[in-house]
Amino acid sequence: MSTTLIVIVLIAYFAVLVGISFLTSKKADNSSFFLGERKSPWYVVSYGMIGASLSGVTFISIPGWVGSETNQFSYMQAVFGYLFGYFIVAYILLPLYYKMNLTSIYEYLKERFGLWTYKTGASFFLVSRLLGSSVRLLLVANVLQSILFNEWGIRFEFTVVISVLLIWIYTSRGGIKTIVWTDTLQTTFMLASVILTVWFISDALNLPENASIISTVNSSNYSKIFFFDDFMGSNHFLKHFFGGMFITIGMTGLDQDMMQKNLTCKNIKDAQKNMISMAFLLTAVNFVFLFLGALLYMYADLHPEITYANSDLLFSSIALSDGVGPLIGILFLLGLIAAAYSSADSALTSLTTSFSVDFLGVNDKKDELMDEFSKSKSNPEKTRKKVHIGMSIVTILTVILLNYTTNESAIGLLMKFAGFTYGPLIGMFFFGILTKREVKDKLIPFLCAGSIALTFFAWYFSAGAPGIVPGGNGIFGAYKFGFEIIILNAFITFIGIFFFSKKQTV
Repeated sequence: MSTTLIVIVLIAYFAVLVGISFLTSKKADNSSFFLGERKSPWYVVSYGMIGASLSGVTFISIPGWVGSETNQFSYMQAVFGYLFGYFIVAYILLPLYYKMNLTSIYEYLKERFGLWTYKTGASFFLVSRLLGSSVRLLLVANVLQSILFNEWGIRFEFTVVISVLLIWIYTSRGGIKTIVWTDTLQTTFMLASVILTVWFISDALNLPENASIISTVNSSNYSKIFFFDDFMGSNHFLKHFFGGMFITIGMTGLDQDMMQKNLTCKNIKDAQKNMISMAFLLTAVNFVFLFLGALLYMYADLHPEITYANSDLLFSSIALSDGVGPLIGILFLLGLIAAAYSSADSALTSLTTSFSVDFLGVNDKKDELMDEFSKSKSNPEKTRKKVHIGMSIVTILTVILLNYTTNESAIGLLMKFAGFTYGPLIGMFFFGILTKREVKDKLIPFLCAGSIALTFFAWYFSAGAPGIVPGGNGIFGAYKFGFEIIILNAFITFIGIFFFSKKQTV
């Protein structure tokens, strides 16, 4: 695929996004930026959230996941857990947020526990979302670097700056009001890309006339979904299913990024319809990505000339090779950019919202710890714009740092970060929802930090982790942690808070 064609596709794509931004950001203010004036149609939000939920990690890393004998389609076990998690978000958390009329969902922690818990929850979100969005941007930046900027002699750091600058351009005015509509376009590009790629790769396999592509994948070495045989292994069904359920509660229900879109719906009923419809659509879409992964590995088996440094680069190596033609390359590029930016743009907006509301008080709520920022409240729109620029710079620096410090697959890295950073949020929120006990507010930051430390220790010295020699047993014998690490973290946080709490006094 020629560099000229790549540049044309990129310019045309972002021109459309900027055009949408211009149309949706007229007379925009903080209400538009933070909550879209609560006028977004639920079906538009639901459809657009598919792209934001999947991101470039799903587009590239999930197909690559299939290649390992111990993985195959095992990711679907977590996806089924996601489905149950979305019901919990829709019928337990969303009613709470709408009842309290929240702009930042972490304001609930202030009402239930106090200021220190509130700041702790918002801080965990900032770290979680910053790391998550940086992993996603790192993935797309690496692909753009390999297919375009390396040939031009441009350094990786400049690629990252350009990627974030493009996001800032079309989100700086309209914020979430713009993103609701750009996500719709980007989801369309992503779904069309993966479905058409499945079609063309299936055709390129040159199967016999009487062979069905579904039966071919089913009989391959890549299609096993359920793993029940080894509970000690990281891919056991129960670990993936319950880990996936808790990941959804944390990464969707307790994430300002995802909830900010839901809070733009007109009412709670629309928000719940949005959540449930999205959940079933995501289940189907994730299966299609895994199906595509099997096809890509089958194609690579037939074409040994195709090489890729790691599983995350499998899709791009095939899509941009001469053997499949330029159309698949264009589809891949459009799908990748759409998937990556539909997640990254909303992340930048939600980081701006959380820092502006939770730490600088632009929502005009009294914050006794932030008196030194009182001047910012006199011009909240100006403050929000400064924060938006600041978060863009921090994101750039984080992506660059990750590039030089990790070589792990994006999906593995993302789930690991989620386990350590969202676990305390789950513990805090559900302690507040499930109990009426009083908590020593100032102890919460230390309890959460202790929970992360204990969880990290348990993981680091378990089988298969960095603290143990390859093939050796850890402190729990042969037990390997998978997605369920987030459950352990949430449980330790919950128990820690309970231990230092007392019955509510009348």
